[in-house]
Amino acid sequence: MSGRVLCLIGAGHAHLGVIDAIRKRGLPARRIVLVEPRAAMQYSGMVPGWMAGEYRIEETQIPLAPLVAEAGLEWHREEAVAICAGEKTVTLANGRRIGFDIASLAIGGAGRAAKLLGSDERLLDIRPIDGFVAGWDALRSRAGAIGTIAVIGGGAGGAELAFGTANDPTFDARVTLITGKGGLLPGMSAMVRSRARSAYERQNIRVIEGEARLEDGRLMVGEAALDPPDLILAALGSDAPEWPGCCGLPVDAEGFVEVDEHQRLCGFPYIFAAGDVAHRTDRNVPHSGVHAVYAGPVLARNLRAALQGRPPRGIYRGRAMDLYILNTGRGEAILSYGPLGLQGRWLRRVKDWLDRRWIARFTTPAA
Repeated sequence: MSGRVLCLIGAGHAHLGVIDAIRKRGLPARRIVLVEPRAAMQYSGMVPGWMAGEYRIEETQIPLAPLVAEAGLEWHREEAVAICAGEKTVTLANGRRIGFDIASLAIGGAGRAAKLLGSDERLLDIRPIDGFVAGWDALRSRAGAIGTIAVIGGGAGGAELAFGTANDPTFDARVTLITGKGGLLPGMSAMVRSRARSAYERQNIRVIEGEARLEDGRLMVGEAALDPPDLILAALGSDAPEWPGCCGLPVDAEGFVEVDEHQRLCGFPYIFAAGDVAHRTDRNVPHSGVHAVYAGPVLARNLRAALQGRPPRGIYRGRAMDLYILNTGRGEAILSYGPLGLQGRWLRRVKDWLDRRWIARFTTPAA
């Protein structure tokens, strides 16, 4: 057994894969520490379905306590606020410092809606996802006062968010999706975009293709001011958390920590990072939950090698054609895979099976 200490900072999707590997096969470390303030991790892929009344919130979350107990981790229910790479210590919000030999970050990204659009009390960012869920649930108590909702962001996250919003049984609101300058579902095929537009039309969801901004309390698209919405939801991608860059860790121009092909921080081979917090310097890996999920097992192999004093070999290469299944909130789903664009109730059942299987991976005791 190695005498080394491994510190996992955050329980993001990539680290869930690492914890799963620990409870099933172990890792050669004297001590494994988890720093994560939340009691359960929210799976973002099921949130639009939860909004549409298809799931209870408990079905979309992964409780950490059983995983931590089964993996034998030392869990600190605090937020990390700093890393001193030279001293190999992590500082927690309560002031405690934890030493490590190998560390890994999977703390997710931050919301950037206010930065891109402007500050507004009506604005609710989908990131961080647990904050969005709490905010949306609180809004249900005054749903009768919300007659118009604008959803900003035409990527896969915004597209599903618009469907989930329109199908929440608590609300009776007119929904408008504002896509941004890239248009609806950029990077997906014309067939997928056509099917999505048809679904929006059937559900009376208005789609406006253009760049949104907040200006003196008005929601603008180009030079036109829209009728004032009662609520603005934003799915505009991930921003970098501030503290890693403030600690002197290598970050790119946007503040994401820079890692090599083995997920090691550039210049610090004993610190790893994966998921939304990280920027791969060798290739473009988008900030998306699906990539964090698939990077997890590779990260676990590389952490094992590092703990054993061996150079890591695993490389998460991404996928040439990302598979997306978009929940329309009405018992159907739209599949996007390369040039393919399929739609049907059977695809909604496939998505439900895949999502539940992923949750069950972490909520079912390991054999």
